Amino acid sequence: MCIDRLSRLASILAWCGRRVQIGAAIVLFYLVSAVPSAAIGLLRDADIENGLLQLSAPVLRAAGLNPKRVRVLVVNDSSLNAFVIDGQTIFVNYGLILKVNSAAMLQAVIAHEAAHISNGHLARRMGNMRSARTAAGLGTALAIIAGAAGAGQAAGGIALGTTTSAMRGFLAHTRAEEAAADRSAANYMRNSGLDPQGLVDLHKTFAGQEALTVGRQDPYMQSHPLTRDRIRAAESYVTAHGKIDATNPDDAYWFDRIRGKLSAYTRSPKWTRRRAAEDPYKDVRHMRQAVAYHRENDLARARLALDALIEARPDDAYYYDLKGQIMLENRQMNDALAAYKVAVGLAPREALILGGYGRALLAAGQPQAALAPLQDSRARDFRNGRVLRDLALAYAETGNDGMAALVTAERYALQGRMEDAGRQAQRAVRFLPRGSVSWQRAQDVLIAAEQLKKRKKR
Repeated sequence: MCIDRLSRLASILAWCGRRVQIGAAIVLFYLVSAVPSAAIGLLRDADIENGLLQLSAPVLRAAGLNPKRVRVLVVNDSSLNAFVIDGQTIFVNYGLILKVNSAAMLQAVIAHEAAHISNGHLARRMGNMRSARTAAGLGTALAIIAGAAGAGQAAGGIALGTTTSAMRGFLAHTRAEEAAADRSAANYMRNSGLDPQGLVDLHKTFAGQEALTVGRQDPYMQSHPLTRDRIRAAESYVTAHGKIDATNPDDAYWFDRIRGKLSAYTRSPKWTRRRAAEDPYKDVRHMRQAVAYHRENDLARARLALDALIEARPDDAYYYDLKGQIMLENRQMNDALAAYKVAVGLAPREALILGGYGRALLAAGQPQAALAPLQDSRARDFRNGRVLRDLALAYAETGNDGMAALVTAERYALQGRMEDAGRQAQRAVRFLPRGSVSWQRAQDVLIAAEQLKKRKKR
C-alpha cells in the first residue's frame, strides 16, 4: 500500500487516457486559485481496489455503469465521507470503510454514490457551478474534465478540501437528490441480489448528526443531508419489498479482506496482532499478521506469515504483490523480484502490481528492464503519481533526459505545481524530437503553465 499524495491543495486527480491535455492543467489552476488547503491523498493498493471492485461490480451494473470504467478509490482520510466528482470515480474515505460493519452497508454507500452519477445529479451541479462567481470557475474546469474524458483524452476528477466552502457547495446534494439517490440505491441493491437493509443500517449510523454543530458533524453529513424521513423511507422500502437473506458469501470475505488490510496499515501493529487471531478467514488472518510484523520491523515473523498466507491462497496475485512490497521495503531484492514476477504473471493487467514490479527492478539496478512494466502501468492508470516518479528515474538512468523531464513535468502538473511543471516541460522540449507525440505532450504542459502565470499577474 502506498499514499499517492498531492501537494498544495487537498485534491484527488483521476487521470485517464494517453496524453496530458491543456484542459486538465487549467483544471489545476482553477482549483489552486479557488481552494488552497492542506494536501491529502489516495491510499493505493491493488488488493484493496480489487476487493472494492468485487463488491461494487453488481451494484454498478445495476446502475447501468461499467465496472471496468467506474473505479472505487480510497481516500487517505479517517473521517466518514464518500463522494463523486465525475462519472468515472467514486471516492470513499478509509474511515467510512472501517466504520461500517457489513458488506451490505459498504455496498449501500457505493450504490448511493452511483445513483448520483446515473441520475444526472453531477451534471446539474456542474451546470450550477459554472455560473457561480464564488467558485472561481470551478464548474468550467469540471466541464473541461468531462469533455476530455468523453473524448478519450487525459482528464481528471478533483475532490476539493473538505473544510472549504467551495467543497461544501460543490459536493452538497439537495434533499430531493438524496431521496432520489436512496430510492435508486435500494433498487440497485435489490436488483443485484443484495440486501437493501444495508441502506437502512447505513443511515442509522449517521442518525443524530444533524443535532451537532457543523464543526462536529462528519463530512458525510455536510454533503449528504440526512433526515428522519430518509431513514423511514429506506425502512418502508425494505418492508414493502422484503429483506434478502441469501446474499453472496463472497461479499463477506471481500469486505473482511478490505477492512483487514486497511486496519493493518492505519492502526497500530499491536492492535492488529491482537485482533488478527479472531479473523474468520485464515488467509486474511495471516495477511494482517504479516503487515503488523513488517511495520514492527520483524522481518523473520513477517516472512513466516507471508509464507502461510501464500500457502493458503497460492494463486492469489495480490498476496504475491504484498510479499514483493514487504521484501522490497526490507531490501531483499531477489525475493522481491521473484514475488513480483509471479504476481505479474497472475495479474498481467493490474496497473499497481506492474508499478510495483517496475519499482523493484529499478531498486535492483535494472532501469532498462523497469521501463516496460512502468510504462504499461502508466498507460493503464494515470492516477498513480508514484509510478510517474519511478518512470522519470528509469528514463534518467537510461540516458533519456527528454522523457525524464516530460514525465516529471506531468507529475508536477498532477500535484498542482504548475511553475515546476513548466520548467520541466521547457527542459523536455529542448531534448525531445520536435513535432513528436512526446514533444506535443511537453508543449501541452508548458502552455498550461504559461496561461496560469499570466492569470496570476492579472
